[in-house]
Amino acid sequence: MRIIQNRRRFMVGLSAVGAAGLVSVPTSAHAEPAPETTTVRLPRTFRALCEAPKNIAGELLRAEGFTDVRYIDLAADSDPFAMLANGELDFATDFPPAHIMAIEAGMPIKVVTGLHSGCLELIVNESINSISDLKGKRVGVFALTSAPHVLVTLMAAYVGLDPATDLKWVANADVSSMQLFNEGKVDAFLAVPPEPQEQRVRNVGHTILNTTVDRPWSQHYCCMLAGSADYVDRHPVATKRVLRAILKGADICVSDPQLAAQLSVDGKFTDRYDYALEGLREARYDVWREFDPEDTIRFYALRMNEVGFIEAGPNKIIANGTDWRFLSEIKRELKG
Repeated sequence: MRIIQNRRRFMVGLSAVGAAGLVSVPTSAHAEPAPETTTVRLPRTFRALCEAPKNIAGELLRAEGFTDVRYIDLAADSDPFAMLANGELDFATDFPPAHIMAIEAGMPIKVVTGLHSGCLELIVNESINSISDLKGKRVGVFALTSAPHVLVTLMAAYVGLDPATDLKWVANADVSSMQLFNEGKVDAFLAVPPEPQEQRVRNVGHTILNTTVDRPWSQHYCCMLAGSADYVDRHPVATKRVLRAILKGADICVSDPQLAAQLSVDGKFTDRYDYALEGLREARYDVWREFDPEDTIRFYALRMNEVGFIEAGPNKIIANGTDWRFLSEIKRELKG
């Protein structure tokens, strides 16, 4: 019964905002062959608000011909790239540095698009007013070489700090960096939605870098979508249809964030509608037609190579782990 109600809410909501066309398959798609498989498996990461286009795409995927749409629950310590490689997932979203490190490690993945820019905030205590002030300060991360560690390293190096010696890294896989910050055990951490929203409610800490507005980070994707190389290679029609559905989900996040937030709650991707709505309004889901995802991979790979996180240069990363052909076709179809 709950599923039927959610589906009805989705269709009524689209109609109400004049976006019912989003749920239909484009005319050009009718000329496409049927998808080689009608199954697609996506990760369900609780509280991952920025993954909303993927999270709310269930009905859009069904409209594309998928009869078996599975959201796989992930444990806190799950590695989505290993799950792609092992055939447990078909697509997964993550930050560009995470994709790049997986490609460098030889994981069989293909990054197929960016989803949005913005959403990350570097939150610090009252003694810090700029990234340069991080020198000698404690920075909380989930683990060394985790995406937050890589991103803050790149941010620090960008302003001339030596992240290896100038910053004091505090890695803790058992306690969130936000909790450590609120307890005064670290001086800074990189907040992922809904953490920025929660910190503003608590009025604890302040933001010195926001990837939604601060360059050069705001000029590149914050979250990207990758598929299993096996799925992408064996099922090109299905891959294109998956990508089209998720990018339509991004359009819904722009046209009706209230609907997207409610669908995120109904789908049990988050438990706070207010935080979901605020996060959806702040992230830039409108850039997927404008931004070039290859620029994002090149930007991050170059800087990761410079600080020693990867050995390969951008061209090798792009050649080994990306496939933009589906995105190019969809951009022509969904000009908006």
